Amino acid sequence: MEKRIDKIRHKVETEGEVFVTELSELYDVTEETIRRDLEKLKNEGVVTRTFGGAVLNTVNHKDHIHFFKRKSINIEEKRKIASMAVRAMPKMRTLMADNSTTVMEAMKLLKNKNNITTITFSAQIFQELDGSEMRVISTGGRYDEDTLSFQGNLAIDSISKYNVDVAFLSCKGLSFEGGLMDSTEGEAFLKSEMAKRANTVVLLADHTKFDQTAFVNFLSIDKLDYLITDEKPDDKWVDYCNENDIKLIY
Repeated sequence: MEKRIDKIRHKVETEGEVFVTELSELYDVTEETIRRDLEKLKNEGVVTRTFGGAVLNTVNHKDHIHFFKRKSINIEEKRKIASMAVRAMPKMRTLMADNSTTVMEAMKLLKNKNNITTITFSAQIFQELDGSEMRVISTGGRYDEDTLSFQGNLAIDSISKYNVDVAFLSCKGLSFEGGLMDSTEGEAFLKSEMAKRANTVVLLADHTKFDQTAFVNFLSIDKLDYLITDEKPDDKWVDYCNENDIKLIY
């Protein structure tokens, strides 16, 4: 069992994509057995499941770590970014917040602001703000246990009904070629819709996200108004932000 999984792991890391039917024939096991193997690799954060197979997660295999594990990674950097983001938006009254752990830290700082309305697809942020001074609107939708968020058409339709001052977004990878990227189509669609509905789009991304790739693009970099990170990025990023009127804060 472990030997086969190790071989599948090596194959997907080498080729970037694998297929259930092909693996079933290659290792002479049933397709259901292969699906269980791929599910295990998904839970380890190695792959994203697709129709008929799986693709490699390309951001250090961190894309599918459960929310409660992710929130403790680089926690000081996340708190620093969150604090800068909140200070940069003193006049906002309406806000959209994605389901990232960095945005969660920003929401903790805002929870006693009674003059702000927040719309979010994050069940964890909704729970964090329950009983706070802030007015909170949940999108509803299909609940995803790994990300503790609501996804699907209902969530997207809900977001599309609102227009807000600011969107706080995160990403799994960020590059000039791919723009802002995420590990799943579901989250990417939601974040893309949030960006469309906001007057000011703010990306909260720590230094590990720069020049990295993830599964699906959801926004061009030039659509950002603010890029907030924990340390000065390479000069090429500083130059790009200056040339495209993006306020870079670190």
